[in-house]
Amino acid sequence: MQPVHQAPYPVIDTDPIFSRVVRYFRPTDYVVAAGLTALGPGFMYWMEKYQPSGNPGKPLMRAMKVAGGVGAMAGFLTAYMMVSARFWGLSENSREIKKYREEYARLKALGKSMHGTSNMPLAMQRTAASYSTGAFFNFDVAPWFNFVNHPYHGQSKGVIPEEDK
Repeated sequence: MQPVHQAPYPVIDTDPIFSRVVRYFRPTDYVVAAGLTALGPGFMYWMEKYQPSGNPGKPLMRAMKVAGGVGAMAGFLTAYMMVSARFWGLSENSREIKKYREEYARLKALGKSMHGTSNMPLAMQRTAASYSTGAFFNFDVAPWFNFVNHPYHGQSKGVIPEEDK
């Protein structure tokens, strides 16, 4: 499968599986996720301090917990989108390419496929791939992750040496 777009950096994988995206988080991705998690309760605290609701105590604490939960989801989705953008070649990804090549060499030495195996019929794998490829672009509508191992992954030339394919 050929890459579906022109990217400023090499395309590593147009449909990485969920666990691979999470494994490729950089420390800055964790900082962004933590910052967005803290932003919700911090904003609630700031609003209560400068514009009191007149309802302090348990209701405020409950609202801060909900804001923290929403912030944690927003932080995780933002970090996931940042890594996905690097996989798609939309931002600098030399660290991910190096890690991808190392993972490929390790799996090849073990005789395993880079994208795993699946017991699903090929038609179902293709359907799963069509739903999850590029889904991170629409996280604001519906977060959709790839949990299915399948052979439909777009990639730039040179990410994996041609003799290894």
